[in-house]
Amino acid sequence: MKIINSIMTWVMKKRIHDIELFLKYPFDVEQEIFSSLIKTAVKTEFGKEYGFKDISNVDDFKERVPIFRYEDLYPYIEKLLNGKQNILWPTEIKWFAKSSGTTNDRSKFIPVSQEALTDCHFKGGKDMLSIYINNHPDSEIFTGKGVAIGGSQQINQFDTTSNSYYGDVSAVIMSNLPFWARLARTPSLDIALMSEWEEKIEKMARSTIVENVTNIVGVPTWTVVLLERILEITGKTHIHEVWPNLEVFIHGAVSFEPYEALFEKLIPDPMNYLETYNASEGFFGIQDQTGSRDLLLMLDYGIFYEFIPMEHFHENNPKTIGLDEVELDKNYALVISTNAGLWRYLIGDTVRFTSLDPFRIRISGRTKHFINAFGEEVIIENAETAIKKACEATSAIIGDYTAGPRYLGKGQKGGHEWIIEFVTPPDNLDKFTKILDETLKQINSDYDAKRYKSIALEAPLVHVAPRGTFYKWMRKRGKLGGQNKVPRLANDRHYIDDILVML
Repeated sequence: MKIINSIMTWVMKKRIHDIELFLKYPFDVEQEIFSSLIKTAVKTEFGKEYGFKDISNVDDFKERVPIFRYEDLYPYIEKLLNGKQNILWPTEIKWFAKSSGTTNDRSKFIPVSQEALTDCHFKGGKDMLSIYINNHPDSEIFTGKGVAIGGSQQINQFDTTSNSYYGDVSAVIMSNLPFWARLARTPSLDIALMSEWEEKIEKMARSTIVENVTNIVGVPTWTVVLLERILEITGKTHIHEVWPNLEVFIHGAVSFEPYEALFEKLIPDPMNYLETYNASEGFFGIQDQTGSRDLLLMLDYGIFYEFIPMEHFHENNPKTIGLDEVELDKNYALVISTNAGLWRYLIGDTVRFTSLDPFRIRISGRTKHFINAFGEEVIIENAETAIKKACEATSAIIGDYTAGPRYLGKGQKGGHEWIIEFVTPPDNLDKFTKILDETLKQINSDYDAKRYKSIALEAPLVHVAPRGTFYKWMRKRGKLGGQNKVPRLANDRHYIDDILVML
């Protein structure tokens, strides 16, 4: 295994030279990607409708093609789901990534082409290992196996005559892995792709505890569930007693900050963490520096990027800008065109740039996940920072949370209502709530203005939920496992009221 580790390390490090190329020439690479996408799709139904043959530059593209939300693009996707081809992309679409649908109850089906699998998702998977090994030259990650916590997939029910499937993006990737990658992972695919989540966790726990696991890939929320079950089964106090060679957790989908203290408890040092930005629509970013959670924007994955400044987001026809115009520390809605046929697609995430040379980002929130019932404009990044500060000051460890507005009423001012599930409760809940509130004031001037002397907003109200509440709530909603995420913020009381009924 030492020899295999040396060979694989050498192979992975070779990719670093290609990464350095797009770091050096980002605008040339973006232009090349753009031209290739337009040329490839010129004879598709979409390409003909929007005159791709007459598009010679990005300005033409913006003028001819509107910004698409999922609902706008769905008529084209529906044709693909029903077995038609050459609609958005010329090569055959056999797979669809089914999104978690955290912003509404309807699932979304994102087409996944072979090019998107090979040149985006798989390339991103190899790059995260290349970057990790480059930063940790003594790594022995290839001497053991990786645990991948994914979702499930099934035959496309919209078109039973064709050989097509849909599932969580993790399941789509697992189902198409090359043979050498399958040998390096655990558990077996028949367990990893099970749809019944609680049975899957049980079988994953029992089948992986006997393996030499060196790395874990997954969403923090559901990884915690697996690790806690493994400790229950084995009677061990921490995961290194089960997997002594475990060295890295590769995570994404949700912010890691609320889970950091919990993972330190489950997996004591030495342990490394690597964050990625991998969604149903594509693989966008990888943490490339130790000691910083900034994500390197990956520019050679067949994705062309545009950005909407959030101050213009709610305009009827908001103007987008390219990488050559972005500024540091401003929030932008992300718009992508991809090698799976998503054209000027608004994916719903907001990012801010932390570096322009090279281009590094942080995910700052969702275009629909915020609280702005009173003009306070609280985004997920604000909430995560405030939660972390409050936990540090009160020795608390958080499990999950969600928050929403508390509306004006007779004799009652507006405010925010939080439901928080702690692993370790704060030593003083009033102090926790005060620091949460004070931190939000410090980092968000709009919130601070509304909280001034409690004129518009009263202090937040915090409910402490018993352990397991969010798990039961997600199960009730049919949202266990895979890419499903607990919605952190909402601009209405839909989630808050639903959980309060349980409490």
